[in-house]
Amino acid sequence: MAENSTNIPFYRDIRFLKVFFQILFVIGIILLAGFLYSNMLNGLSRQGIKLDWAFLKSEAGFGISEGIDYDPSDSYLKAFWVGVVNTIRVSIVGICCATIIGFFFGIARLSSNWLIQKIAAIYVECFRNIPLLLQILFWAALIRSLPKAENSIVISDSIILNVQGIYLPSFEPGTGFTTWSWYLLGGVILAIIVVLGFAAFRHFGRDHELQQIDRPSFISHIIFGAKWTAAPTFLIVAIAGWFLTSEPPFVTTSPVLQRFGYVGGMNLSPEFSALLIGLAVYTSAFIAEVVRSGIQAVVKGQREAARAVGLKESQVLRLVVIPQAIPIIVPPLTSQFLNLTKNSSLAVAIGYPELFQVGETMMNQTGQSIPIIGMIMVSYLIMSLTTSVFMNWYNHRITRFGQSR
Repeated sequence: MAENSTNIPFYRDIRFLKVFFQILFVIGIILLAGFLYSNMLNGLSRQGIKLDWAFLKSEAGFGISEGIDYDPSDSYLKAFWVGVVNTIRVSIVGICCATIIGFFFGIARLSSNWLIQKIAAIYVECFRNIPLLLQILFWAALIRSLPKAENSIVISDSIILNVQGIYLPSFEPGTGFTTWSWYLLGGVILAIIVVLGFAAFRHFGRDHELQQIDRPSFISHIIFGAKWTAAPTFLIVAIAGWFLTSEPPFVTTSPVLQRFGYVGGMNLSPEFSALLIGLAVYTSAFIAEVVRSGIQAVVKGQREAARAVGLKESQVLRLVVIPQAIPIIVPPLTSQFLNLTKNSSLAVAIGYPELFQVGETMMNQTGQSIPIIGMIMVSYLIMSLTTSVFMNWYNHRITRFGQSR
């Protein structure tokens, strides 16, 4: 009787059924994907379109208003890469601006000053509830209504606003940059030597007794030394090299008004400026709420204990509250960064040559919609996954650091 109960048929064995149904599910997914792919090829063949990637090597034949070095005689692949770089550029700058603005208004929402608190609340509620596309169109129209170059709005003799965009001073490599770069290389080498010497000293002991090398312990000493000795060593050498270099490593170039407008400095085109302002303002409203909720999630006893030891309100916020709120803020902050990157595709409405706008032009000229859409999707996926990996690493690092303390 006991032998019959142990000899369960394989089709009734739960271990077999788990594996069998998983394999069956995977086979079903593969068959469905194959059916959809075959159906897509048949539909394209009926329209006389051949699915291939050879068009990427052909001459693009259309211009791109801004971005990295590009000529209409370059290939479609180079044009697509220009769109990718433009998307990455506006996303990185937008993330930085939105984070700074969002933290400012998130903290302001908890201010004890009634006026500051209400202004921050109005900012958040207004920009969070207006569609992003409308905001981008509004900023684009506002920039296009600015005066001409000869009547530009000048702020602090360095920021210039006109219908051609925003002009800022730029830092460019000077004649002493090559010499200074050798100091930087020397600083890196010296930092490595200092870190290895620090790790060896801590591992073998001050009495220099010969010990067996414990590799994990030695690596941990290297990591500890890199954190506390590498950066100061490199900075000391870099700063010393800056002053020892006879010519300045960097020079400041300011925009100068000439016959057809301002020349020199850093020029942010009207399209880039409108898109950047729209993305930063819209996303910062959501980040402000994330920051506010993260700060309020910190236990009130922490604030009371900090005040009891004599810390000022600014010190309580900077030294006690915000460090504990950061691990709470980072996960939803990651979602806002991802949304900002994907929302940059709305730039097609104002003509900024980002990834989707360049891809749309390529589709109109080549008819290869499916490969190009696939390239756009993969590009956004790579950018989003890269952002997620970095933010997850940072969240894991600060969480582990907080637990270790």
